[in-house]
Amino acid sequence: MRTANPILTSFDRPEQTRTQGRPETPMTFDDVVAKTMVTMGLALLAAIAVYALVPAQYLWPVTIGASIASVIAALVVAFARSLPAPAALIVVVLEGAMIGGLSKSFEMVWPGIVSQAVLATFIAAGVTLAAYKFFNVRVTPRFRKIVFIATAAFAVTMLVNFVLSLAGIDLGLRGAGGGVSFLAIIVSAIGVVLATLNLVLDFDHIENGIRNGAPASESWRAAYGLTVTLIWLYVEILRILSYFRD
Repeated sequence: MRTANPILTSFDRPEQTRTQGRPETPMTFDDVVAKTMVTMGLALLAAIAVYALVPAQYLWPVTIGASIASVIAALVVAFARSLPAPAALIVVVLEGAMIGGLSKSFEMVWPGIVSQAVLATFIAAGVTLAAYKFFNVRVTPRFRKIVFIATAAFAVTMLVNFVLSLAGIDLGLRGAGGGVSFLAIIVSAIGVVLATLNLVLDFDHIENGIRNGAPASESWRAAYGLTVTLIWLYVEILRILSYFRD
């Protein structure tokens, strides 16, 4: 997760890491863009592979398995002091496999919903970036703390709900089939808002890293955080669209 995005750390102080006695090259905007293209590309390839190759009867086992594996891997990454590129790539591939299975399952029930969710995700991300830049949004420690606590609470709640759902216990937090509740819509709306706020933290993280001369290796952490947030935003938008399509 992060600094509010629990998988990221903030760059409040300039730091330099040394490799064999020499300072590492500072992180640049181009570094982040290039690595984000890699992480997003791998997630997309994994999603397409599952979407195109996994038969319908195996979709949920693959989706649930990828979800569990990605949560475990993300927790390991969250508490790591550094983020090696292979670790970031493993997590985004697992998350890509998860959204591939989820997307195909939703598309079979609500044709056209995946393209709608993808478009809505890019629009939401673009509007958030534009607002961050044009309105000169400043992330304060208080804002970061509030978003972190809210995100952690949401994640724990969804994890508990997921575990209980595997045991056949439905708390009504996630709609399924014709059983969509007002509570499920509110939960997904909260998820969309939190994911959007976490995008703001991602943008701030990248900006601070470049400004403070963070080492180039940290661009993997920035790219990973941005990719994971966009995947989360997509999933919440996909869900909320399905509720209204119902």
